[in-house]
Amino acid sequence: MLNKFKSIIRLVKSLDVDKVNALAQKIDFNEALSALDKLDDKQLKQMMKMLKGGDENNELPWIDGDFYNLHSTLPLEDRKVQMQVRDFMHQEVAPIINDYWRKDEFPKELIPKLAELDICGLTYQGYGCPGKSFLLEGFVAMEMAKTDTSISTFFGVQSGLCMGSIYLLGSEEQKEYWLPKLQKFEKIGAFGLTEPKVGSAVAGGLTTTVKKEGDSWILNGQKKWIGNATFSDIVIIYARDLDDGHVKGFIVETDTPGFKAEKIKDKMALRVVQNATITMENCKVPDSAKLEKANSFKDLAAVLRMTRASVAWQAVGCARGAYEYAVQYTHDRKQFGKSISSFQLIQDHLVTMLSNLTAMQNMCYRLSKMQDNGELKDEHASLAKVFCTLRTRDIVSTAREVMGGNGILLEYNVARFVADAEAIYSYEGTKEINSLIVGRAITGKSAFI
Repeated sequence: MLNKFKSIIRLVKSLDVDKVNALAQKIDFNEALSALDKLDDKQLKQMMKMLKGGDENNELPWIDGDFYNLHSTLPLEDRKVQMQVRDFMHQEVAPIINDYWRKDEFPKELIPKLAELDICGLTYQGYGCPGKSFLLEGFVAMEMAKTDTSISTFFGVQSGLCMGSIYLLGSEEQKEYWLPKLQKFEKIGAFGLTEPKVGSAVAGGLTTTVKKEGDSWILNGQKKWIGNATFSDIVIIYARDLDDGHVKGFIVETDTPGFKAEKIKDKMALRVVQNATITMENCKVPDSAKLEKANSFKDLAAVLRMTRASVAWQAVGCARGAYEYAVQYTHDRKQFGKSISSFQLIQDHLVTMLSNLTAMQNMCYRLSKMQDNGELKDEHASLAKVFCTLRTRDIVSTAREVMGGNGILLEYNVARFVADAEAIYSYEGTKEINSLIVGRAITGKSAFI
């Protein structure tokens, strides 16, 4: 009896009396003890683990959306480039991007720092360009978009659409003059194809016209949604030749008389990208401004095929950024006394996001390998663009859902990805147009009209 009495005294001393009194107001101790007494040792351990919040005190795993370690297949030199881009985006872009997104402005002070990375025109041979693989270009696009899709879009217009037009379709003289300047960001470029009344129908319906007059060409018409155009030095303009009806391409310097670019305001997506509506009224350019090999829409299509793969990688980056921010949030956010990352439904959301993200990454990985091997066709790039942008919408939406109300606040970043995913979904070919390109390839029948 004495030993039992001593045990009770030790037990009482070990208890927090205030907590016991507070708990006594909420539960019946005798009933609770009776229920606990019916549990075996295993059940008691499981209950205690649940009450303590599972593995809350364990070291958390590194948050990495590259679940299958695709980066490990890159050569060491290329992996170094990838990490330099990641560091640049984390250190220079991430701290300021929400403020610029809010202001609808572009952080021009980043351009010299971006130039120092020496990644512009990454896949081109010669003209001061690095001559790297399309696979590395995809990883670079992904790394940029993982922090901010606007910066990756600015870069894609400069390095892909503008420089790509000159690299694939320009004369040797045009390439030697413009590509080194664009590669170093000494000149900023833009790409003018879409028009106010012509989006998906650009292949046969450009309203911007051009006519040869002596040694010059006269451009008339409008272009819309032209990224970088409010502060670019040149814009690659595609127009329909009034004489033969074919699409021609031109390097138009933005200080040319008759050329005017007006900023598009009140966008809800890619707010950092400075899009413009361009108006050309009897805009006269010399014959030397015409892209030598841009004489039909088929010629232009080679540029779009090359850059569409990068857009699919951008979608991967946008989705990966949202996923990684969401995972971190679930660790930080506590409800019912523990991190929400320990809840079953939250983990199910995260796994669904990661499954789609991993499928996207592997698709783009194979796409870039085909591009490096010279096997890429329009339908390959289009399928990746369709699938990846669709899945990106799903992933960013789920990331926002995981964050609850905080998911719509800019400070948590995912709201920016939700908005930007809508732009990626539409630009460089809508889901419907790209689906028809793939549909034509698998059925042998065109359903465009």
